[in-house]
Amino acid sequence: MTAQPGHNSFDAAESRRRCYRYRRRVLDISQKVGALHIAPAFSCLEISDTCYNGLMRPAPAGAAKSPDTFLMSKGHGCMAQYVILEDIGVLATSDLDAYCTPDGILGAHPDYGNPGIEASTGSLGHGLSMAVGIAVAERNIAGKGGNPGVVYCVLSDGEMQEGSTWEAILMGSTLGLTNLVAIVDNNDFQSLGRTSETHPSFYPVVEKLEAFGWESAEVNGHDAGAVYDAIANRKGDRPMFLVAKTVKGRGVSYMESVPIWHYRAPNPAEYQQAIDELKEIAS
Repeated sequence: MTAQPGHNSFDAAESRRRCYRYRRRVLDISQKVGALHIAPAFSCLEISDTCYNGLMRPAPAGAAKSPDTFLMSKGHGCMAQYVILEDIGVLATSDLDAYCTPDGILGAHPDYGNPGIEASTGSLGHGLSMAVGIAVAERNIAGKGGNPGVVYCVLSDGEMQEGSTWEAILMGSTLGLTNLVAIVDNNDFQSLGRTSETHPSFYPVVEKLEAFGWESAEVNGHDAGAVYDAIANRKGDRPMFLVAKTVKGRGVSYMESVPIWHYRAPNPAEYQQAIDELKEIAS
């Protein structure tokens, strides 16, 4: 079974332009609040955009949402999800403008019940387990021979150290969840340290995932076209796990792979430098 992409085609150049706007929007918000997770959001923006604007099917006529589900398991990357949800009209601009303020609904991690948020995440290691449960429910609802909704789950490589994540990996393949796609934002950082240094046995990860019964591949996570092609053209006879190699803080030179930017807002001069640099990767 080959996966059915959400749209007839996926324009990687247009994705690049969207991700420029998304990064700029995150930076603009950073000038209104004391701190936020910019770098973790920047590493998973192309991944998230590909899911929302390429892979997930549009809402059917009369329906409020796509038949597919997106979970941001790495909850500290939620700014990537928030700006996309605003862009596609699910989140109000006023809600995003009030991010992390007393009168706002959006916090530093996603909360179930807010528009477009299907799970409360950020306690790392729970997202994939929830994705497995949703995928089972979708399959049961669709029934035999049906077309269940696909569940897309974005994880951090740090939470791949959690036992609950590997329990979910075992269960996903055991249950034959062909409607489950997991993508690990492999930026080689867990908070303030490199994953390859703190947990070198994490690698090689693709072979581990294959051994656990998942179809697996590795791509450049900032190449939206490569992310799209790997998932849209998967065999579909097993759950899919994509290892997306990324750079924490992608697009801003002083943020890229610099640990302190895990949770920090730029000052006005740093903000302007970031805006100027982002224009180069948008062209």
